[in-house]
Amino acid sequence: MPGKRGRPIEYNPVKAIDHARDVFWTSGFTATSLDALSEATGMNRPSLFGAFGDKERLYLATLQRYREDGVAAMQAALTGKRPLRVELSEMLANATTAYLHSARGCLLIGTASVEATQRPPVREMLAGSLQAFNEVIEKRLRQAVADGEIEDTSEPSALAALISATMHSLAVRARAGDSRVALDQLSAAAMDMICGKPPNRGSKTARKAR
Repeated sequence: MPGKRGRPIEYNPVKAIDHARDVFWTSGFTATSLDALSEATGMNRPSLFGAFGDKERLYLATLQRYREDGVAAMQAALTGKRPLRVELSEMLANATTAYLHSARGCLLIGTASVEATQRPPVREMLAGSLQAFNEVIEKRLRQAVADGEIEDTSEPSALAALISATMHSLAVRARAGDSRVALDQLSAAAMDMICGKPPNRGSKTARKAR
């Protein structure tokens, strides 16, 4: 009698993508080996290929997940229920905390931007992700204009790009070893440009107003 076939190995695609993401995030796409991905996900090569197609498709799946998580985090921070400066400052502070974790910076900026020139699917994913982030920020800025928090002469799309550029800079500088203090100062300067400088609590005018 032929031997009984073993049960097919089950895997959790969500966990597999998360584990693969961490490997890509640490080593980058090119330097990440299939052996490293197999070890991280607990899946052998045939299982990896069967589930995700190939290494690039698995990488794109990790980028897609990163985009979805990023959009969700931005939407949770930019609800419009608090002042614009408070919400944007908190969003940048949370991003800085994430970028400083293991000094990995941003998955998209740190890895996808490197591969984008040679891999059109990665370039498309990178562009789409940046646009998705910008749209969330721009929506909040348009509300801020309507509510009178910032001048109605402001161009929300340009300001959204400025905030995104600040986040990109934070990601790169975090990888380069900048301190938390330096990164927070950069964020504060960006907030001053967008929302205006907050009142100086130590000024004579502020003291008289108390």
